[in-house]
Amino acid sequence: MTMLTDLPGLVVTGVSGRMGQMLVRTIAASDRARLVGAVERAGHPWVGRDLGEAMGGAAIGVTVTDDPLEAFAKANGVIDFTAPAATVEFAALAAQARAVHVIGTTGLEEVHLEKIRAAARHAVIVRAGNMSLGVNLLVRLAEKVARALDADWDVEIVEAHHRMKVDAPSGTALMLGEAAARGRGINLPDVRDAAREGITGARDRGHIGFSAIRGGDIVGEHDVIFAADGERIVLRHIATDRAIFARGALKAALWGQDRKPGEYDMMDVLGL
Repeated sequence: MTMLTDLPGLVVTGVSGRMGQMLVRTIAASDRARLVGAVERAGHPWVGRDLGEAMGGAAIGVTVTDDPLEAFAKANGVIDFTAPAATVEFAALAAQARAVHVIGTTGLEEVHLEKIRAAARHAVIVRAGNMSLGVNLLVRLAEKVARALDADWDVEIVEAHHRMKVDAPSGTALMLGEAAARGRGINLPDVRDAAREGITGARDRGHIGFSAIRGGDIVGEHDVIFAADGERIVLRHIATDRAIFARGALKAALWGQDRKPGEYDMMDVLGL
C-alpha cells in the first residue's frame, strides 16, 4: 500500500491565480502526488495564510509563502504558470533543489529561454506553451499538413482567449506556427506576420500569419488554417475547461521524476 508521504511532493507557484487554484484542486484530487508548498509574490494577501482557507475552504495544512527556495527544498516538483521574470528565478531555484520544474508560462523571450536552458543542465525542466493532449496532437498534425502542402497554401493561425490574458500571440499559437514552419523547413521568425493593420499590401507568399482575439472568459481556441485558391483545410482545438492544462502539468511533473537533467516538452511526456 502506498503511503501519502511516499507520493511525489509538488509546489504550485502563483497559487492565487486561476491556473494556480486549478492546479491545487487537481493535485488534491490525485492519488499520485501531494501538495507540499504554495508560493505567491511578496506582499500578496495570501502569504502567511493556510492555502485551503485562502481559497475559501477548510484548512489543508499548507501555508502560502513568498520564499520559493524554502518551498522548493522540500519538493520533488514545481508547477509554474506565472510570468517570464518569475519563471526564470524559479528555474534557477528549482535546479538548486533538484526538483522537476514544469513550466506553462508563456511570453518567454530568448533572454529568458537562455537562462532556462542553463538551469536544465542541472535538473529536469518540462516546458510547453500548452499542456493539453489535444493541443499537442494538433501541433503534430499542423507540422504534417504543412509538410504535405507547398507555399501556395497560405497558413493563418487564429487564437482566442479571455480578456485577462496579457500576451499575444498565445504560447500555443506560437507552438503551432513553429510546427508549420518546421514542416516547411523554414524558420518562423523569417516568415511570421502578426498584428496587421492599415494598408498592408498583398500577403507575402509562404508567410505564416497570426490573429489574436481577446474577450470574456474564453479558455482557449486555436485554428490553423491552410488556405489555397478554391479550398481550405482548418485544424481546430477548443478548450472549455482549464483542468485539461492542470492535468497535463501534473502528468509532466510525475513523468519528470527520475529523468536525467535536461529540457523536455509535452511531446516527450506524451510519447508523441
